Amino acid sequence: MTVEAFYPIGTPGKPWGDVEKAEWLSRQRRQRSYADDVLGMVERLRARFDVVQYGELDYAPDRYPLFALKSRDWNDALPVMLVTGGVHGYETSGVHGALQFADRHAEEYAGRANVVVVPCVSPWGYERIHRWDPYALDPNRNFIPDSPAPESAALMRLVASFRERVSMHIDLHETTDTDESEFRPALSARDGTPYEPGTIPDGFYLCADSANPQPEFQQAVIAAVAKVTHIAPADPDGTLIGSPVVAPGVIEYPLVKWGLCAGITAARWRTTTEVYPDSPRATPEQCNAAQVAAACAAIDYALAHA
Repeated sequence: MTVEAFYPIGTPGKPWGDVEKAEWLSRQRRQRSYADDVLGMVERLRARFDVVQYGELDYAPDRYPLFALKSRDWNDALPVMLVTGGVHGYETSGVHGALQFADRHAEEYAGRANVVVVPCVSPWGYERIHRWDPYALDPNRNFIPDSPAPESAALMRLVASFRERVSMHIDLHETTDTDESEFRPALSARDGTPYEPGTIPDGFYLCADSANPQPEFQQAVIAAVAKVTHIAPADPDGTLIGSPVVAPGVIEYPLVKWGLCAGITAARWRTTTEVYPDSPRATPEQCNAAQVAAACAAIDYALAHA
């Protein structure tokens, strides 16, 4: 089923131009503080990590410094474990799960791995609880050469110096009810395509790399998260958000082809988490804990199978 007219901006069937994008941008409002929620925590962690500013987003009148946390005793002989969050700024547990992992567990890997945590790739989106950046671009489709999304380009520049030595990369995301009520309709309106309603999985799942799926790795992460929150069951047609379920709680995407964050390194083990924060069966604390459990399980597996 398709829906022709549904979004308050633009003309059905016609992609947005500059006027429509400006109208969309004018409707966005800051709803929370990146400085308070993220930078404050980064500052508290500064005594325990090397804090690296890897860029700054100039979205006048706002400027957003971008930070990564790196292991204090970096050793080039050790593998690199990369944890990213907030590529979609509205996906709250991706940001706070990354920060919680850094605070509670990252130092446990000292002497075994170099850990890099990038807690909030898209701070403008975090503040406005939005999927896109101010240019109406989805950063998680723009991890590509000469990226038009400044958030994506900045992260790729950070990773470039150690890209080939990343053993594991886990990118922390959520699938929310607003994906269906706001973001997918907005996407169809922006691109001038018919909107086709979908479903939202109730529970945690993973998006593996179809070019390098590593099923045992994915199942190790699922098993760890299942101790914290429920795993999303497949829809009656055997899919999650339209993709075939290849194992309990696992679907596959072509990470590099689609310009997804989890495809930016040469990591053997890589995956994207998807938490469902709107479930009546999960609290915000459980959502954060699920992200932390996934990150720890992913690193543990990579170290055990190096």
